[in-house]
Amino acid sequence: MQLAALKGTCNIRITLPLYSPNSFLSPPSSRFFRPSCSRRRRATSAGGSGRKPSVRAMPSPSPPSPGFPVTSTPEDSKRGEDALLRSFHLTESTFLASLMPKKETGVDRFLEAHPEYDGRGTVIAIFDSGVDPAADGLQVTSDGQPKILDVLDCTGSGDIDTSTVVKTDPDGCILGKSGTRLPVNPAWENPSGEWHVGCKLVYGLFTDSLTSRLKKERRKKWDEKNQEAISESLKHLNEFDKKHRKIDDVSLKKVREDLQNKLDFLRKQAESYEDRGPVIDVVAWHDGSIWRAAVDTQSLEDDSDHGKLSDFVPLTNYRTEQKYGIFSKLDACSFVLNIYDEGNIVSIVTDSSPHGTHVAGIATAFHPKEPLLNGVAPGAQLISCKIGDSRLGSMETGTGLVRALIAAVEVVDKHRIVFISSAGNNGPALSTVGAPGGTTSSIIGVGAYVSPAMAAAAHCVVEPPSEGLEYTWSSRGPTTDGDLGVSVSAPGGAVAPVPTWTLQRRMLMNGTSMASPSACGGVALLISGMKAEGVPVSPYSVREALENTTVAIGDKLEDKLSTGQGLMQWTVQVQPKFHEDASNMEQLVPFEECIQLHSSEGSIVQVPEFLLLTHNGRSFNIVVDPSKLNKGLHYHEVYGTDCKAPWRGPLFRIPVTITKPISLEGQPPLISLLQKSFLPGHIERIFIDVPLGATWVEATMRTSGLDTARRFFIDAVQVWNAERDTSSERGERNFFFDDVMRTHICPLERPIKWESVVTFSSPSSQSFTFPVKGGLTMELSVAQFWSSGIGSNEATVIDFEIIFHGININREVVVFDGSEAPFRIVAESLLSSQKLIPASTLNKIKIPCRPVESNLVTLSTNRDKLPSGEQILALTLTYKFKLEEGAEIKPLVPLLNNRIYDTKIESQFYMISDSNKLVFGLPGPLLVPDQWVGLYIDDDDN
Repeated sequence: MQLAALKGTCNIRITLPLYSPNSFLSPPSSRFFRPSCSRRRRATSAGGSGRKPSVRAMPSPSPPSPGFPVTSTPEDSKRGEDALLRSFHLTESTFLASLMPKKETGVDRFLEAHPEYDGRGTVIAIFDSGVDPAADGLQVTSDGQPKILDVLDCTGSGDIDTSTVVKTDPDGCILGKSGTRLPVNPAWENPSGEWHVGCKLVYGLFTDSLTSRLKKERRKKWDEKNQEAISESLKHLNEFDKKHRKIDDVSLKKVREDLQNKLDFLRKQAESYEDRGPVIDVVAWHDGSIWRAAVDTQSLEDDSDHGKLSDFVPLTNYRTEQKYGIFSKLDACSFVLNIYDEGNIVSIVTDSSPHGTHVAGIATAFHPKEPLLNGVAPGAQLISCKIGDSRLGSMETGTGLVRALIAAVEVVDKHRIVFISSAGNNGPALSTVGAPGGTTSSIIGVGAYVSPAMAAAAHCVVEPPSEGLEYTWSSRGPTTDGDLGVSVSAPGGAVAPVPTWTLQRRMLMNGTSMASPSACGGVALLISGMKAEGVPVSPYSVREALENTTVAIGDKLEDKLSTGQGLMQWTVQVQPKFHEDASNMEQLVPFEECIQLHSSEGSIVQVPEFLLLTHNGRSFNIVVDPSKLNKGLHYHEVYGTDCKAPWRGPLFRIPVTITKPISLEGQPPLISLLQKSFLPGHIERIFIDVPLGATWVEATMRTSGLDTARRFFIDAVQVWNAERDTSSERGERNFFFDDVMRTHICPLERPIKWESVVTFSSPSSQSFTFPVKGGLTMELSVAQFWSSGIGSNEATVIDFEIIFHGININREVVVFDGSEAPFRIVAESLLSSQKLIPASTLNKIKIPCRPVESNLVTLSTNRDKLPSGEQILALTLTYKFKLEEGAEIKPLVPLLNNRIYDTKIESQFYMISDSNKLVFGLPGPLLVPDQWVGLYIDDDDN
C-alpha cells in the first residue's frame, strides 16, 4: 500500500525510506518508537475484540533518571500536584537534554537499546526556508556520511540570468554584467572560452534581519568615513580662510566657493543616505566535464584585495560536490550555487529565515562532542528544499512546493514517501488545523506538546507545570470535512542550530514547526530499525505504527462533539491504496481482508460487525443517534481491525465529530459564563447557535482571584454548513455534524475566525466586538496561556458575557459605473432595536485591465519537469496602466487571489515596475503613479 504524496507547506518534513517493499509493519517493529499525539486530537484505538480502547496522545516519558524527574515523598503525595510542581529540578545534563527534547517521546530509550538505528539509511527532505550547510551539527551523520545531500532554491528567488556570453580580453579579463572589469583566474579550465555573466543586488538574497544588520554596520562605517571627509574638508576651508583674510581675486573666490560646496555636499549627503546594497557579479562556464560558477564579492569587502572573482574557489551544483561559499566575514552568510539551462541560469541559494535550519537541526543534528544536543535522528541525511521565497519574506509559493516535490521524488524509485507536516499555530479553537497538515489524511499532521522539563530548561520557567500539556496556540482539529486533522503530537520547542549569519550557534524556537521535525526524526528511527531488521517498509504501515502505539496525555477525551435529534445514516467507502507498481495478478487480485468494525460508543454510532475488503474497496452504513447527547462537544470513532491480526491495531479510522450548540432567546440574545476557574493551559469551550440576523457580538470578560498577570487567548470560529445529503452515493469517509440545521460542515468554505490575546495585570474587565454570521454555530474558546500564572496559588476566575446584535444590509459594497439608477440600500434589525448612523465612503476605484502582452512558454529546466514527464507551462501577462496622481493600488485577479493549496493553478506571482522596468514591489499594496504589472502563472495542465 502507498501513502499518497500531496503538496506541502513551508513546514513539511518528508521521510524517504530507501527501501520499498509494501507489506504492513510486523508487531515487534511497531514497538521501536512510540511517537506522540495531540492532547486535543485524540482517538480510541483497539487491538481486537474485547480490548479496552486507549486514547492516542503524547507518550509517557522515559523512566526517571537522577536529577531529572519530579521527585516526591509520601508527604508530597498528600499535598498533590502543588508539591510535585515545587520539587522539580534539573541538573546540567538534564538541562542540556531538555534543550533538544527526546526523552518525552522515548527516543533516548530507543537509541540506548538500538544505537545503530539512529536514522541511518533514511533521507529527510526539509520543505522550509532553506537549510544552512555551515550550521553547527549539519556537516556529517553519525556514521560519517555527508549530512546534506542537496540544497535547492525551489522558489527561483535566487535565480540570476547568465545568458549573456562574453570572452576574455588580451589581459585575461571579462566584462561583468554590472559593468565591472573582472580578472579571470588562468588556472580555471574553460575549453570553449565562453563565460556566462550575470549580476544581482545582494540584499535580494538576504533576510530582512541580516539586511538590517548589514545596513547598520555599513552605515556606521560610512558615517565614520564621511565624518572624516567632513573634518578634512572643514580643515581645508579653515586653512584657506586663515591664509586669505581678504579675498578680492575672482579665482580665489571660486576656490573658496568650491571648498564650501564640498563641505555642504558632504553634510547634506548624510541626510539623504540610502543603501540599496552591493552588486555581486556571477560568472558560469563549462570546464569540459561539468558546469562551474564563481562570484565576485569585492563590493561586500572593506579591503579591495578581498572578494576578487579570480580568488573565488569555483563551485558546481551542491549535489555533485557538497561545497558551499561565504559572501564575506561581515555578513557570515553561506550560500550554494546550482547551475541550470546550460549555464543560462545560476541559482544562488541562501535561506530566507533561520526556521529551516532550526527544523533540520531538531530532526537530524549530530554533535559528536555533545550528544545531548543531537537531533532526534543524527544518522539521517537531508535534502534542503527552499520553498520560502526571499522576495516575499519567506512565504511559500506554489512553484516552490511543486519543484520541491519533484526534487524529493528523485531520491526514490517510486513515490514511497511519508509526509509529515505541522498542524499550525492557530489554536486553541477547534477546526483551526492548517494546510497542508489538515488537508488530507495522507499527511501526518503534528501538534505541539510541552513537558515540564522543556518548560524549565528551554523556556526558563521558574516553576514549570506539574505535567505535560499541549501548547495553547497549537492548532486543533477536526478539519472542516470531519477528519482528525492532528494525527500525533511531539515536543513543540527546542534550542537547535541556526544559520551562521545569525552570529550564534543555536536559538530557542517553539511552534508546531518544531513538533513536526521531532516527529519526523522519530519516523526516521523507526524506518532505520525496520530496514536493519529486514522488516518491509510501507508509508501506510509507518503511519499505522505511529497512531496505534501512542499513549494518553490526559485521562479523558476533551474533543467530544455532539449532533442533533434523531437518526442520521451515512454510507462510507473504504478504499485500499497500493503502490503504482503493484502487480495485478500477484497483489491486487488476491487482496482480501476480513475487517471487524468497532464503534467507540455503540449507543451513539452504530456500524455493521464485519466487512470483506477487496482491492476495489467496500462501502458500509453508519447510523448516528445523537438524541442521548447533551449540549456541547462530542467525539466518536469508527475503526476497523484485521480479524486475523487484531494486534496490528486499527487499519483505518472514521472520525465522527458532532457539535450540539446552545440556542439563545431574548432580545437581544445573550449568554453568560459565570465563575469559571482557569489554571495555566486550561481551555473553556462553548458552542452557540448564532441567531439568524446577528452580524456582530459585544463580549465582556471580567477577571478576579488573580495575584499575578494572566494572559488569555480568545478565539471565535464559525464553519459553513452544507445542505444535508442522505444519498448513499456520497461515500463520506469523515463526518463533522452540526445540530443547528441538521447539516454537515462544508469543507469548501474557509472558517470564519476572530481572535484576540489579552493580558490582565489585575482584576478588571475588557470588552470586545467581533463580526459573526447568523445561522451558523460559533465556537467560543477562552484559554489561559500554558505558562501564564504558573507558580501562583490562585486560580483565575472569569465571568464572560456575550450579547448578539445585528443590522442586515442588502448591499455592503456599492460599485458605481456611471450608468446605473440610484441604489436603494435597505437595513433591518431582526434581533432588537439598534441605533443606525448611515455613512458611506468612496475610497476605491476599480479599473479593469486587459493584458497588452502575453507569452506562453514551456519551462525548460529539469526542476520544472514532473515525475510523469510533463513539463510545466508558464504564462506571462503584462498589463499597462497610468494613474494621474499617486495612489495605493492592489492588483486583483479573482480566479487566483487568496489561493495557495486550493487552486488548480500551480503558482502565481506578480511584479510592479515602471516604464524602465525598475521593480517597485511585489505582492502587496503600493504607492505608484505610472506602472506596468507583470503576472506570471505556472500550471502543469498541458
